[in-house]
Amino acid sequence: MIICIAGLSGSGKNSVGNLVAEKLGLRVVNPTFKTLAKSAKMDLLDFHRKAEKEHKIDTDFDARLIADASKGGCVVTTWLGPWMIKNADIRVWLYAPSSARAKRVAGRDGMPLADAARHIEERDESNRARYLEIYKIDIYDHSGFDLVINSERFMPGQSSAIIAQAAIEKCGMPQEPGAAKKAACAAKRDAAAKGKAKKGRKK
Repeated sequence: MIICIAGLSGSGKNSVGNLVAEKLGLRVVNPTFKTLAKSAKMDLLDFHRKAEKEHKIDTDFDARLIADASKGGCVVTTWLGPWMIKNADIRVWLYAPSSARAKRVAGRDGMPLADAARHIEERDESNRARYLEIYKIDIYDHSGFDLVINSERFMPGQSSAIIAQAAIEKCGMPQEPGAAKKAACAAKRDAAAKGKAKKGRKK
């Protein structure tokens, strides 16, 4: 099972995604530009500006995302996950007004509310422009999504419950990690035991 959850800055995709993964026993796939910016010792918005000029940053980032998600059994909480992961079982967009998202970012990152509002506006527009230019993907178009949830009205616990239930109804409860391998081993043991039993009867 692969669930992809996306949303603009401060929409709550990581908080909700972690809860969905916990409910369903799935791993979380969440590579971020924040990590890349930190590794490059750059401010996040400066790194976004760099990516606007160097598209290889995005294409390499998304190639790694696809490779990781292709292993299955995961919740992907990145901006482009629902578009990039072609075999996703559930695609979710989390929506919240910019005012609500700015408050979250201000509280999370410890910045003044006005600065947070400018921050999310620049990030949102930078990402949208790059994705349109590189992939022809409009992150404001959610016509192919299974769920669109207002994360201002629904708290993370409520949103995650909605997503988990939708995933179970569509795909069934995911197996425990290693369950398929255990089942295959058990089938081999049973077949071997039956083979020995037949040989014993022939004697």
